[in-house]
Amino acid sequence: MTDFEFILGQCKKYHFTTWDDYALDECVKKLSLLTREELVRLYRNKWVSEDMRKEIFRVLFADKIGKREERIKTMPTEELIQEFKKKVTGNISLIRKEMRERYKANKGYDRSLITAAFNASLKSDQQWVKWQIRKERYGYSGNNNYSKGTTWK
Repeated sequence: MTDFEFILGQCKKYHFTTWDDYALDECVKKLSLLTREELVRLYRNKWVSEDMRKEIFRVLFADKIGKREERIKTMPTEELIQEFKKKVTGNISLIRKEMRERYKANKGYDRSLITAAFNASLKSDQQWVKWQIRKERYGYSGNNNYSKGTTWK
């Protein structure tokens, strides 16, 4: 029995029940021994559970998983904003997260660029910028009633 057949057999066995930890570990170890074609066949198979599919995906794209985040972190702010405005790349949530981190860390020109980009974006981004400005001006104490949505009497 090949590794591919073993993994597929285990996937069929555990399709209707939860995976046994030992069996899942054995299958994950054997994934690295399979060819790319076998991995794709497994990924598309109807018997494969979501947990196993995630593991197969990690093996298939192990070389590319960390590169996207690394590229976004090293990108200059101007390029980051251009990519954020295009909204075509599929990295919008990662770019938004990186821009928010840069906004909090920087007090200079980058902060004004990020503010302008967020103000031209979604309402949630606009609200986030307003909240950051309020926190900076007035300070934030998580214990006040105003932040919980209650009105003053």
